[in-house]
Amino acid sequence: MSQIALPLGWPADPRDDAFLVTDSNARAAHTLEHWATWPVMTAVLTGPRKSGRSLLARIFAAKSGGTIIDDAERVPETQLFHAWNRAQETRRPLLIVADAAPPEWKVKLPDLRSRLAASPIAAIGAPDDELMRLLLDHLFHRRSLDARPDLVDWLVARIERSHVAVERTIDALDQEVMETRKRLSIPLARTTLADAGLIAKPQQTPVTREDV
Repeated sequence: MSQIALPLGWPADPRDDAFLVTDSNARAAHTLEHWATWPVMTAVLTGPRKSGRSLLARIFAAKSGGTIIDDAERVPETQLFHAWNRAQETRRPLLIVADAAPPEWKVKLPDLRSRLAASPIAAIGAPDDELMRLLLDHLFHRRSLDARPDLVDWLVARIERSHVAVERTIDALDQEVMETRKRLSIPLARTTLADAGLIAKPQQTPVTREDV
């Protein structure tokens, strides 16, 4: 997997996969880096789909020797409850990965709900401009697509600010370039992404009598 230098210092091991750290996810990375300061031996990592949360969790497990439970909403609550207790008994950190933390995550088991309430939350937010650019550059590079800086800036200003939108944008442009064998450009991106519903279609200027 291609490597990219991280804007912040952690995780900085060159053997890590490319988890890109900016202001939008720096607090989450910092929380996991300093797991020894957690008030309990369990934390909850939240974030949007495609935000790299599973990758960050795997990096955390490799660096801390801890364990992770991904997609926690799909795991039986009794299993999560026992895993939380076991982490305290063994003093081995546990990271629970979920879409959102309680109360947005509707936990029914009262004992689990109280334990999660005592656990620190590491939240990955929506990507900021810096991360949007880094993600676009990274994914263009992985697809061997020649995307110039002006195209990246144009995309950042127009596509939805989400990790999923970035991936769908790259998929659409990659497919269009392969099918048409055209050079990647702003006009090509404008047409392709508008047709895919990823950006608004440009409004057509109404024809007036003077234009006829």
